[in-house]
Amino acid sequence: MRHGNKINHLGRKYAHRKAMLSNMGVSLLIHKRIVTTVAKAKELRMYIEPIINRSKVDNTHNRRQVFALLQDKEAVNELFTNIAGKIATRNGGYTRILKIAETRVGDNAETAYIELVDYNENMLKTAKSETKKRSRRGSG
Repeated sequence: MRHGNKINHLGRKYAHRKAMLSNMGVSLLIHKRIVTTVAKAKELRMYIEPIINRSKVDNTHNRRQVFALLQDKEAVNELFTNIAGKIATRNGGYTRILKIAETRVGDNAETAYIELVDYNENMLKTAKSETKKRSRRGSG
């Protein structure tokens, strides 16, 4: 029974799960979008959102706290310099999970993109063009 077990263990021990989430978080911060399984994406969202929220206040304590979780200077610097400026006005929901129709070849696992919300320029452009098309259709 799973009574009260709110953590998805992802078939890994604690240390392996912690290292995997840290590595995936670094990849997400550097590349802004990664492909993973749906279960890992949901766990990564719970792991990375508090870290991103901490970056709103740039001080030594917050940088050390984030570095303790990520263990990557480049990712911490990227988070506090570039990403923090874009998410300064946002109150939460810094990531988006988009399910992909294809499944993984080896084990047929459902895959998904997890991305930072304000960094998907291509998706923002297509969404704007679609809203323009809809408004044109409605008026004519």
